[in-house]
Amino acid sequence: MSAVEKAAKPKVTIIEAISKAYQDAFAEDPKVITLGEDLADPEGGGIAKITKGLSTSFGDDRVRSTPISEQAIMGAAIGASLAGYKPIAEIMLMNFTTVAMDMIVNHAAKLRFMSGGQTSVPIVVRTMTGLGFGSGGQHCDYLEAWFAHTPGVKVCTPSTPEDAYGLLRAAIDDPDPVIFIENMPTYRTPMSFELPSSGHRVPLGQAAVQREGSDVTIVTYGRMAMLARAAADQAAEAGISVEVIDLRTIAPWDRDTVLASARKTGRVIIVHEAVKQHGAGAEIAAVIGEELFGALKKPVKRLGGAYSAVPYSRPLENAYAPDGDSILAAIKDIAS
Repeated sequence: MSAVEKAAKPKVTIIEAISKAYQDAFAEDPKVITLGEDLADPEGGGIAKITKGLSTSFGDDRVRSTPISEQAIMGAAIGASLAGYKPIAEIMLMNFTTVAMDMIVNHAAKLRFMSGGQTSVPIVVRTMTGLGFGSGGQHCDYLEAWFAHTPGVKVCTPSTPEDAYGLLRAAIDDPDPVIFIENMPTYRTPMSFELPSSGHRVPLGQAAVQREGSDVTIVTYGRMAMLARAAADQAAEAGISVEVIDLRTIAPWDRDTVLASARKTGRVIIVHEAVKQHGAGAEIAAVIGEELFGALKKPVKRLGGAYSAVPYSRPLENAYAPDGDSILAAIKDIAS
């Protein structure tokens, strides 16, 4: 997309894209339902107002406000899926998925295996997280590695409105559980993308090469993809050509696209907001090392959150995870 074409596109937000995905999915399939805290219009349409207007348009039977009980939300969603529905369950914050881990890991993820393929659980678990609001250690964690480590669960996260729409529509269509992670600081950032047509889907497991380059590959997702694109633009001013790959789906991740780019550039940086130790980036780095041993010009570099609970203090929170400066410094270091 040229700069002129991108500038001509209207500015929309990820919130608007997710809301449109809801509206289109509900209009097209009466089996799509949603449940979670405060989702119906009498309760305000959700904490981010994403479902505002939905219960008025489609009824309280399909848009259910629930008690504050993550286990109940997940249990009801799993039961509805077994009865032929396609539930979208909202767990307000990703840290709160821990309350429903038994339901997600021991039931939703395993019923297809334990039924010999006779039963599927087509649920989407929408949840939000992310730094930037001083919300402290129990509200901001990225826990994608926990779910990526669980067979039977898919995990995705968008960094653009277009991908937010397409990934959510694909997740609703999928016959298996999908964890759909939304980053709060990117929710209301206007971006130059068109709201897609109702037919738009982003296939789960397919990465996007958001910026082509020849010297360094950055593999990332979520808010870090936005920071990586900006850092790559700055690196270009210093004569370093950076390719930015937004995984979009963390499990299963797009090995072919990542390995092709790593083979081309010979230098790879993996960036995520989640804690660096035992994170999703470690798996990606291991596969690159196994598949491309001897072809890399530098060891794979990983950037991630500190091995700590997320700090409440704003200065400490700012220092907790990678930012544009640390990504740019990593680019310059690995390119030297």
